[in-house]
Amino acid sequence: MIRLVLAILGAAVMLGACSTPVCVCGPAVLPTPGTPPATSPTPGFDVLITDTDRAVSVRSGQRLELILHAKPGMSDWSGVNVDDYTVMRAVPTGITAARGVTIAGYEAARPGTATIRATATPLCSPGQACPAIAMLFEVSVTVT
Repeated sequence: MIRLVLAILGAAVMLGACSTPVCVCGPAVLPTPGTPPATSPTPGFDVLITDTDRAVSVRSGQRLELILHAKPGMSDWSGVNVDDYTVMRAVPTGITAARGVTIAGYEAARPGTATIRATATPLCSPGQACPAIAMLFEVSVTVT
């Protein structure tokens, strides 16, 4: 766990210092070409979480839909998980994601706070050096 945190912190420092188009260091959301950004949750979900959200509050029983768009030069978001599955439990979305889009569904199970995380890594051509960095998406969910 400590190695992961150090890797993420190191990636944040490296991303903040970069000036190449591969590094997307700000909170701007750049949707995948041809994929319009979601503006409301799909039927069956109450709350939509996107790339720009950092904290949300919901009531117990509400369903959350997470939609993340890949950044230019980066892989699709992966490793989507919750740090406390007693507060937020994963539910199927029944949605097929477009290329460059990562979708996950959750239900607020009981009052508390949980963090949803995902990571992305640089897209590198075979045979070329690839930076050992990662991007971290993190949103805090408070359930009342």
